[in-house]
Amino acid sequence: MHSLLRKKLEEAILKLNYQVELQIEVEIPKNEVFGDFSSPVAMELTKTLKKPPRTIADEILSVIDREFFEEISIAGPGFINFKFKREFLFDQLKELLEKEEKFFITDIGKSRKVQIEFVSANPTGPLHLGHGRGAAIGSALSNILKEAGYEVTTEYYINDAGKQVEILGLSVYLALQRIWGKEVEFPEECYKGEYIKEIAQELYESYGDSIKDKSYEEVGDLIIDFSYRKIINEIKKDLEDFGVTFDSWVSERKLYHTGEVQRAIIKLKELGFVYEKDGALWFRSTSFGDDKDRVVLKSDGTYTYFASDIAYHKNKIERGFDELINIWGADHHGYIPRVKAAVQALGFKASQIKILLVQMVNLLREGKPFQMSKRAGTFVTLRELIDEIGADTTRFIFLTRRQDSHLEFDVEVAKKQSQENPVFYVQYAHARINSIFEKAGHISYGFNGELFNEEEMRLIKKVLQYPMIFELAVNFREPHRITFYLQELASLFHSYYHKHRVLSDDEKLSQTRLSLCRAIMIVLRHGLRMLGVKAPHKM
Repeated sequence: MHSLLRKKLEEAILKLNYQVELQIEVEIPKNEVFGDFSSPVAMELTKTLKKPPRTIADEILSVIDREFFEEISIAGPGFINFKFKREFLFDQLKELLEKEEKFFITDIGKSRKVQIEFVSANPTGPLHLGHGRGAAIGSALSNILKEAGYEVTTEYYINDAGKQVEILGLSVYLALQRIWGKEVEFPEECYKGEYIKEIAQELYESYGDSIKDKSYEEVGDLIIDFSYRKIINEIKKDLEDFGVTFDSWVSERKLYHTGEVQRAIIKLKELGFVYEKDGALWFRSTSFGDDKDRVVLKSDGTYTYFASDIAYHKNKIERGFDELINIWGADHHGYIPRVKAAVQALGFKASQIKILLVQMVNLLREGKPFQMSKRAGTFVTLRELIDEIGADTTRFIFLTRRQDSHLEFDVEVAKKQSQENPVFYVQYAHARINSIFEKAGHISYGFNGELFNEEEMRLIKKVLQYPMIFELAVNFREPHRITFYLQELASLFHSYYHKHRVLSDDEKLSQTRLSLCRAIMIVLRHGLRMLGVKAPHKM
């Protein structure tokens, strides 16, 4: 419906010969009394046309094709509100029932190549809840963009070089000494979770006393390699059980071994964006809006983390992506200007890279915060949460807020089979409709628009809003829009179900109501699939 409305507004503007290029916005009014859809187009045109928005709105209304509209009105400073005819809504509903999920899909992406890099946690310990939230967002966004016609590649960047893996190796080495009964102290910077002891035990079982009296300098590389590979394998397993897989895994260490880091800095130097100062090499990130230039090669001859970030993004660009999406933890906010600067220096437009920051998750149990984990030592792991409440529930709740909003996650609420638990409420709506169809037996869904009451019309309109919600989720790269919508649709359906019998002695009425249930079921199934959550038939 939104695409038809947009088309009618475009035609009206063309008739008025306004001579403007404009992406027409269409919105769903917060209050249904204002209509089914509204548009601020008149207010958007006022600056260009030098006219009051209500005057522009009047002009648009004087020429717009009213074939599909029962009512068009102007409200407030110049919003144009639209109410569709019942007959048009019924035609749309019939089309949805015929096409099913194909009804929602338009080729927005046109095969443009998008790379989404997400999670990319350091291989120094288990995934925490922030990583899990990033995984849910990245995976859902990948599903949505693929469905919209983009060619999507998902990627995990393994930070397996630098100080953090050195600290991991030292932590395991010290834990190994304790297995041999040696009294050793763990420096403050070392990792101390139960998982460090587990890795040390496995290392002992694999190598025995052959490394017992070796210094860290002698066995450090072996321990680092053993430890980080063990953790990466656990990360992969946790993500797979969470329903998240990647098309490729890229190693930071490999970027150094293949000379890509060195070549990236040389390239920027040739382009005039790297200079020498105080014995170090600096990248001119201020040329692209950063607040200061950044060191890429320190005076001691070692590269900074930023140098490998530049090489990695150069690698991405050379693979021919039209857009890069990076999903990072909120603590990486300061890295955005320098990475965008590097990408632009390498020939990409700033608009071709989008960085989504994911806020942390505050875990609650019966309303009270808790964050300690036996295995990780300092935080609850994603694995622990999946084991306690399941992957579907965890994913859905991670997607109930914008990624840059803080999220409070109450484990006990997530276990409840009630309206308080958002994923249960949505999945139960799908299961409940499936149960209705099982009970219907020989009665198939049919269509008689005259039999729809006002509550059913409200549900029909809600169902027909879904293509617009899906399009907005695609265009703004925001999967949570679908989560919000599914909760609203499920709430409307459950309320309707408690007031009205779908199956009755009146076969025509039953068939008509089954047609509405079928449409709701199609939307719920598609929305849940986009989020990576199951649509169960029984609960």
